[in-house]
Amino acid sequence: MKLYGRWMDSWERRLTLKDRNRQMFPFSWGLDWVFDGVDPSLDPLSRLKNWSTSAIENSEEFFSLPAMPDVEVREDEVAFNTPSPSRYAENNRVRCRIYPGGSKDFAVIVVPQWNADAGSHVGLCKVISRLGLTAVRLTLPYHEGRAPGEMPRADFMVSPNIGRTLHAVRQAVLEVLVLVRWLKQEGYRRVGIIGTSLGSCVSYLAFTHETQLEAGVFNHVSSYFADVVWTGLSTRYVRWGLEGHINADDLRDCWAPLSPWFFVDRLKEGNRPHLMITARYDLTFLPELSDVVFERYKELSLDVERVDLPCGHYTTAHFPYNVMDAWHICSFFRKHLMKPDGGGAT
Repeated sequence: MKLYGRWMDSWERRLTLKDRNRQMFPFSWGLDWVFDGVDPSLDPLSRLKNWSTSAIENSEEFFSLPAMPDVEVREDEVAFNTPSPSRYAENNRVRCRIYPGGSKDFAVIVVPQWNADAGSHVGLCKVISRLGLTAVRLTLPYHEGRAPGEMPRADFMVSPNIGRTLHAVRQAVLEVLVLVRWLKQEGYRRVGIIGTSLGSCVSYLAFTHETQLEAGVFNHVSSYFADVVWTGLSTRYVRWGLEGHINADDLRDCWAPLSPWFFVDRLKEGNRPHLMITARYDLTFLPELSDVVFERYKELSLDVERVDLPCGHYTTAHFPYNVMDAWHICSFFRKHLMKPDGGGAT
């Protein structure tokens, strides 16, 4: 590794150590968190694998809104009850901040990263707003005011509880779909989405299942949800809770419905413009996991724009890489969302 790469690697590792409140949670199959219509005589692993296979085969149903909830708007906030309730009352009320763009022509849904705090992505939302696009920032399940009790981190969203993780990520996807429908009801002509890290995964699942999302940016890219957890530097605490109970291949099968790789082919229809941003020195979304996605695009002859930033996962949020990142995101939306015809992928 060259000097720049060694410096970036060291910086990334230092940034992961700044968060001192990480916890390792116990392993659980979490069957009670998912609809389990599979033969109860099977062992938990087989039941989850079969359930996940069915979820992928019927993903239109899996990622469909059971009903549109009532939406309450107060000044700069939109709130509604989650369409996929959990057992935690705090987590079941969704609150999203609105950054008006000056008209109801264009809007962008912003989905932050795992463990994002209240200030995360606010700067990006303000820049998007100044461009003339309304930004709506989703608060992910178990984050900020949605955290049960006094939990300092959103560990319930991604954890060694297999079923709860499935439920939480699907919950976030359905909440994105609520925002899409609400924005359309409010008269916005064109709606896009930007997601970062875990938010990128949530956004991609929504994008592949909701054609009213007309442009998407996916900030950090990976193929399989489980592989990120198993190999990523920032998810090592989750892996420690999983090890000894399940191996990487079985985990990939259980969490398959959360993996973008399985839904790339859904984009063959319509060829909606989207941008994937990767980080060359990413120790969480490893570059080889991103490459699998781009190979899939080549196999399917699908168009996608790609930017490879000269930084890592955490350093994307630091100067000057945060400026580069924001520039690519905003340039993409100006080109593909604000034009009447939406442009096209190149």
